[in-house]
Parts: sequence; C-alpha cells; structure tokens
Amino acid sequence: MNRAYVIVESPIGPLTMVAEDGDLTGLYMDEQSHRPGGETFGFPGDADAEPFASAAKQLIAYFSGELTSFDLPLAPEGTPFQRRVWAALQTIPYGQTRSYGELARQIGSESASRAVGLANGKNPIALVIPCHRVIGADGSLTGYGGGLDRKRFLLDLEAKATA
Repeated sequence: MNRAYVIVESPIGPLTMVAEDGDLTGLYMDEQSHRPGGETFGFPGDADAEPFASAAKQLIAYFSGELTSFDLPLAPEGTPFQRRVWAALQTIPYGQTRSYGELARQIGSESASRAVGLANGKNPIALVIPCHRVIGADGSLTGYGGGLDRKRFLLDLEAKATA
C-alpha cells in the first residue's frame, strides 16, 4: 500500500486529498461527517506529484467557475451498492441537482432512497463525486456531510457559472 495525503486550501476550507498508487481515494473537508481518522490517510505526500498536482489544478479551476467536470483517476473504497450510487452521482450534470429518489430509480433500486442517502453521505471523494448535487424531493437542501452552508456555496457557485 502506497497511500499519501496532501492538504490544499479552498474557498470552503482546507481539503485533504488522499491517494493510493496514483488514484485519488479521498477528498475530505474539515469537520466532515464520516471523515475517516487521519491515521488512514497514509504519509504526507508531494503536492507536485500525481494525482495531487492535477487534482489541485482542477479544484482551482472548479472554484473559479472554469471547470465543470473533473478528469482524475478515482478509486473510492466502498460496498458495491455505494459504488453504484457514487457512479450515478457522477452523471449529474454540473449546475443541476437530483433527488435521492431519482438516484434510487437511476440505479434500479426504486425503494432505496434512504440507502442512497446513506451512501451519498459516505462519499469519500467530495466535490469530484458531486454528492452536493443531491437534494430533497421537495427541492430543499437536505443533509450534507460538509454542512449545509458548504452545500449552498457549491450549488450557488455552479448556478452562477451556468447562468
């Protein structure tokens, strides 16, 4: 196992990027729900090495409204169900939202909106796998591991860039 981490600054606070063998396995916000303990992040990495350098560059472009789709090697660790949900999250276009029920239908588990919500909350690669684009069936902002203020910030950022 060759796991390393790098911390970068962002408009929503410090982001911890975790990579293993060249793949991004984690992108965590400070005070994020379901954030694993720091001991699982490995050793301090080189910010100029891949995938950290590309991820940092793409995050800067995302926060400036210039990047609408990330192109990074990802290897999120989770159950088969969680990985199906995370794959479905990546199909939500920039600047758009989906409900938990819509995602459940998309993955063929129509009655699993609660399970989809739990999997969404355990997304290990925030922003890149856009769990912030999931809202309640009534259009309300519902739980977000990074906090509702960050969720609103991200949705507003994407709305401004697509306006």
